[in-house]
Amino acid sequence: MTWSEQMITIGMVVLGTALTRFLPFLIFPAGKPTPKYIQYLGKVLPSAVFGLLVLYCLKNVSLFTGSHGIPEFISIALVVILHLWRRQMLVSIAGGTICYMLLVQFVF
Repeated sequence: MTWSEQMITIGMVVLGTALTRFLPFLIFPAGKPTPKYIQYLGKVLPSAVFGLLVLYCLKNVSLFTGSHGIPEFISIALVVILHLWRRQMLVSIAGGTICYMLLVQFVF
């Protein structure tokens, strides 16, 4: 990339980040109630994203070759246990990811 292309790329990233950060405050000001469909999306999208993450992570797991999906299923079990215990999605995701990485690097 040339210097001007790098500056344009950096500028576009900054603009995109600023736009996504400030746009909700412009569209939904503090004085007005949040529309019902936005509240609905705020409730259902985290679970939908979590489901998509599970499907994406398991799409190439083969039960008949390699480690037979054992590290993946151990990590899934840990995610479920952590989520039932703490009820915090980030703790569950981080715990499952760390468990999977440790299993793949040191056990399987």
